[in-house]
Amino acid sequence: MEEKAKVYWCDFRAVPGTNLLEKLKRLMRHAGIKTIDFDKKMAAIKIHFGEPGNLSYLRPNYAKAVADVVKELGGMPFLTDCNTLYVGRRKNALDHLETAYENGFSPFSTGCHVLIGDGLKGTDDIEVPVRNGELCKTAKIGKAIMDADVFISLSHFKGHECTGFGGALKNIGMGCGSRAGKMEQHNSGKPSVDTKLCRGCHVCEKNCAQDAIYFDENRHAHIDHERCVGCGRCLGSCNFDAIYNENSSANDDLNRKIAEYSMAVVDGRDNFHINLVMDVSPYCDCHPENDLPIIPDVGMFASFDPVALDQACADMCNKMDVTNGSLLDEHIHAHDFKDHHDHFTNVSPQTDWKVCLEHAEKIGLGTRNYELIKVQ
Repeated sequence: MEEKAKVYWCDFRAVPGTNLLEKLKRLMRHAGIKTIDFDKKMAAIKIHFGEPGNLSYLRPNYAKAVADVVKELGGMPFLTDCNTLYVGRRKNALDHLETAYENGFSPFSTGCHVLIGDGLKGTDDIEVPVRNGELCKTAKIGKAIMDADVFISLSHFKGHECTGFGGALKNIGMGCGSRAGKMEQHNSGKPSVDTKLCRGCHVCEKNCAQDAIYFDENRHAHIDHERCVGCGRCLGSCNFDAIYNENSSANDDLNRKIAEYSMAVVDGRDNFHINLVMDVSPYCDCHPENDLPIIPDVGMFASFDPVALDQACADMCNKMDVTNGSLLDEHIHAHDFKDHHDHFTNVSPQTDWKVCLEHAEKIGLGTRNYELIKVQ
């Protein structure tokens, strides 16, 4: 019988005399981070610095708590992320650093430096072999991340319009890919426009970094597939469901590639993973806005196995009540609602997050079989 991975978790209760940051540190210690040899080793803490305008990203205080534990164990931590494909303020290192500082991530607030993993323009990457890779034999990963001796993921667990949810694997696989690596993960499918639903609002055009969207004489959007890289930003930005993915397997392929890129990042070196399941917005923190959380806050989770970690978080989320007035609540009460019996798929019906974890398990990244251990 397959051995269960241990996933440790705690709730967000903080009685007088303690606080959530101390609780996070205690969770990390219970989960076994002390067994990693950090002595004089550089430790990459992969985090999302948040897109300006979005307020659901993790507070920098949590990053400091993780960095403090690493330093207590003799390590040299730094916070990192790689540049994005889409229009926004994280597509090059200068904008990215400015965004991180604006959102509170600085050496003064977190106690460690901030490095952009794939360099100034997102071209500083290294091609890493993917053990057991089926769709990607190699992965283009930010060089600074691969240069680190120890890898830690600190992820905000929330919904995602292309992958169902964004947890540890999304943070690792897509997040650590250089701009070329992100393009490789996204390019299995390219969206199109249902002109009968298009309102000509141009929001999709503003979110396209490739200048791939143009408008006809009737103000209907169209997508130039020669320019499009399949990043999916237009899918998330359209309020009228006018943009859809023609390739029904595209999101499944994206999920599989994320699993394979995650394998490239963590394979062969010490790694540790933390998910904070709070402010569970329906879409990614890459959006310049955040919507009402679809469920109440759940807790903090930690494990050496990122697959088991994401599975445990998803299972806990699906046990939670739906937030009144949220996008999920709105979908559930729509006249044409089809219940997928899963909160994340009910938010984004074109997604199936299980594909990522199934593929990750298949290639040997981890297991979906876990034991959940509560830390008081």
